[in-house]
Amino acid sequence: MKKYEMLAAELKQNIYSGKYQEGQSLPTEEELAEKYNMSRQTVRKALQILVDEDLIVKRQGSGSTVKGKNSSPRSHIIAVIATYIDDYIFPGQLRAVESVLSSNGYTPVLAATGNKVFNERAVLEDLLKKPIDGFLIEGTKTAMPNPNFDLYSKLFRRHVPVVFFNSYYPELQGTISVCADNRSGGYELVKYLVGKGHNKIAGFFKSDDIQGHQRYFGYISALRDSGKLVDDEKVIWYTTESKANMLNNPDTFLSRIGDATAVVCYNDDISLSLIKVLTKYNIRVPEDIAIASFDNSNFSEISPVGITSMSYEDRNIGRIAANKLIDLLNGKKAVSESVPWTLVEKEST
Repeated sequence: MKKYEMLAAELKQNIYSGKYQEGQSLPTEEELAEKYNMSRQTVRKALQILVDEDLIVKRQGSGSTVKGKNSSPRSHIIAVIATYIDDYIFPGQLRAVESVLSSNGYTPVLAATGNKVFNERAVLEDLLKKPIDGFLIEGTKTAMPNPNFDLYSKLFRRHVPVVFFNSYYPELQGTISVCADNRSGGYELVKYLVGKGHNKIAGFFKSDDIQGHQRYFGYISALRDSGKLVDDEKVIWYTTESKANMLNNPDTFLSRIGDATAVVCYNDDISLSLIKVLTKYNIRVPEDIAIASFDNSNFSEISPVGITSMSYEDRNIGRIAANKLIDLLNGKKAVSESVPWTLVEKEST
């Protein structure tokens, strides 16, 4: 037997004999390395055998804890909570999530909140009653105070691995997330439009999700740095609930856009809606006003004018987040990641 296999066998025997009982912490990697005169890498390989056999749980920053010989086995079920399962972005992310999870022996259970905190609470309460090994979560109304942090605290106390994707809650310290670099994306879009000669650039941003605030921050910072700041009235904010009403009453926001020659939009969904309104009012894109956006989605393909948009290219946030969750489940370390954007220029600018 190799050294790490011998150590794993001894640790397993200590667990089965009751020397290390369920819920008890094992000695640290450093302590085991010193006791058995082994390298920490050898100790780490031995502990990974115990993780793979579901005898211990390794948590980042808190060492290894014994599950015990009579512990319930893993359910191999992962909860995937999104705001909208049928949203134009999510299906592609979901396919990537399913691929990663299935290749590692896990099955996703899907739930949608509709970006409503009441629904999020109901979903969390239900899933907390079930044997879930890990959670992939897209936060709900992440730019607003959330009443469900008590349920998240309960989840964290159980040491269930959680990875946030697309959005996260800044108030929940120490969580792992995979999100787009939205500030840089907003900044780059404005610099691109300024480079094309636009001096007055309006904006449409979503106010109840943190992505909207981050994209606005990049947008307004680039306007400031370019000496192109616009009046506040040229920035139109909307929420999940107010979006439809805003689009059904275009006179108000068109008057606020006024003499702007370009608009930065929160995403391709709002860009497509805006282009349709402008077309109805005989305002040409891009001849009269340019439109730039985020996501580079299929909305650009069905739009009367191809939408210049920020793209992830082949970087799939769902895949990245799922891989990080698998790492946590396997006792490995994981850190948050900010995914960069790439500008894809099309006909709308």
